[in-house]
Amino acid sequence: MLTLAFWKATAERSVRTFAQVLVGSLGLDTLGIIHANWNEGLALSAGAAVLTVLTAIATSSGTEGPGLTETVSKRDG
Repeated sequence: MLTLAFWKATAERSVRTFAQVLVGSLGLDTLGIIHANWNEGLALSAGAAVLTVLTAIATSSGTEGPGLTETVSKRDG
């Protein structure tokens, strides 16, 4: 958890989660399934991103990656 590779992978994962939740919430609003304006969509996305970071920290358990079983591979070059 104390490596740069861990935090890079965690940041990437949280940005992806943020984008997915934002697109999903605004898309569902367009379909009329839920009613979420931009502020609500952004708040929901930010909350999901924070939960992603907390989950990565909670499940790190000494591995280099943010998940339970993954390790972050380093690229050569």
